[in-house]
Amino acid sequence: MSTFAANEPAGGAALAEIAIATVGATVITTVLFALGWAHRTGRTELLARPANALGRGSGMPSWSILPALAGAAALQVALLGMYWDISLHIDVGRDAGPLANPAHYLILFGLFGVFASGFLAMVLPRPQDGPPPATAIRITEDWHAPLGGVLVAACGAFALIGFPLDDVWHRLFGQDVTLWGPTHLMLIGGAAMTLVGLFVLHVEGRRARTETMRSTPRTGFSRIEGQLRLASVCGGFLIGMSTFQAEFDFGVPQFRLLFHPLLIALAASVALVAARVWGGRGTAIGAVLFFLLLRGLIALIVGPGFGETTPHLPLYLAEALVIELIALRRGGVIARPYVFGAVAGLGVGTVGLAAAWGWSHVWMPLPWTSALLPEALILTPLMGVAGGLLGAFVGTALRGDLPAWEGGARLAVPVAGLAVMAIVGYGLATQPLENTSAAIALTPAGPGQARAEVRVSPPAAARNAEWLTITAWQGDGLVVDRLRETGPGRYATTGTIPVSGNWKAMVRLQTGRAIMAAPVYMPADRAIPVGAVPARPSVERPFLADKRVLQREARTGVPGGLTLAGYLAVLAISLGLIGL
Repeated sequence: MSTFAANEPAGGAALAEIAIATVGATVITTVLFALGWAHRTGRTELLARPANALGRGSGMPSWSILPALAGAAALQVALLGMYWDISLHIDVGRDAGPLANPAHYLILFGLFGVFASGFLAMVLPRPQDGPPPATAIRITEDWHAPLGGVLVAACGAFALIGFPLDDVWHRLFGQDVTLWGPTHLMLIGGAAMTLVGLFVLHVEGRRARTETMRSTPRTGFSRIEGQLRLASVCGGFLIGMSTFQAEFDFGVPQFRLLFHPLLIALAASVALVAARVWGGRGTAIGAVLFFLLLRGLIALIVGPGFGETTPHLPLYLAEALVIELIALRRGGVIARPYVFGAVAGLGVGTVGLAAAWGWSHVWMPLPWTSALLPEALILTPLMGVAGGLLGAFVGTALRGDLPAWEGGARLAVPVAGLAVMAIVGYGLATQPLENTSAAIALTPAGPGQARAEVRVSPPAAARNAEWLTITAWQGDGLVVDRLRETGPGRYATTGTIPVSGNWKAMVRLQTGRAIMAAPVYMPADRAIPVGAVPARPSVERPFLADKRVLQREARTGVPGGLTLAGYLAVLAISLGLIGL
């Protein structure tokens, strides 16, 4: 906790930390490349021995099983680091630098492990190990790298690039304490896309086994291990898709609550339809069980274990059951995977929406309200259908079922992708409410604590709101108090809120397209710099754009051309990865 404070630097990292990180990354990468070169030239068997041992035990090619296991383990480390990092920033604010945050070490170790596992998959196959997979990429005359390894390495490198770019972004625009910042999405997106590479590597390994290891009998252990590996890969894909919901998991979303059901439907339809089309009966349920096991374990480690705010999580069980039930129709999944994907996605967007709605009232920081219904009932099924079509495309591609890509699928898949982008774009559009204010009355309730009564003016502004809370964070914890209505336009806290020290307390309101906040208490921050907003017994403050209050570190007055250039640079790098 001591590495975080309200007056820590609000811009980029110290030059000394940049130098240390650069030297460390250079040394480790050099060692990795040297080890790969020594293996390729036959100067060492250091990589071959464990890879061959795993290959014999699993019945999979050594160049597939070792990198796959290493990549999966690295992703789990990075995932733990990500949720710990988010929780730290929510609970105690910004850090003194990238090397002062313990969670960053897990993220860096995990992402470099992802890159290293992809590199291993590229260098492990040698000419004497047999013919390369049909999808391998030729690098030299006698070196053919599995496509899955290339994809994993590219995704790992893409995510790692996000770290130095994040520092540049902070120097130019200030710290953006949001999960959906451009460079943050590079880190998350690169890690999530790694699962596609692991999918491909797994498929390449299974095909190679089918072609070259038919005479090798499969033991009961290898069959069980294969099923567990299939469930873990598909469950990992679901985890990767679900990471974009993290702000909602913690209860500090900076975008419309509508995104929560939309993102749940997208993750479930893409990942679970792909799992069922590719893996067969029960794979969707197996993927969800793996998701719940790993995400539940991370929640326990970050929350009770590390003493930080616990990340909540969706269940996805109803969505998996719907998909498995729809798949029971004989021949539907194999013969018409895109029809299956669309119908399954519709089930996710309807039955899944109802189940997720109920779960939000059981164990989510911000329960879904009736204000979501008009848009959610239309957009969530559409998102589910679009995601189901994309999931069917992923599943058939992994099956190598090229005929399924013919006909209407050639049009349906790009239309589905455009539909997802259109729905996301629709949700991103916001419109502030003018002349809206909050009259705040505080009653002392212990040292640094108070109870609050809030009068929203005009009263209609908070009627049927998606959320109306007093949120206090970054003072060594998180408090999200959902205000209870006491009269027309009048609300009160259900407990006490902190209004002293490093805490930042604010009234947050989302209604329709307006996301607004009014400060209750803010400490002075010399690093930004900005003065204090005192906690007064009675005061009326205007509602401002939520970002101005929640992201007070973000710089104002940055030239629009510079901002556009920053976004275009990140977009260009992202398109380069997608182009693979």
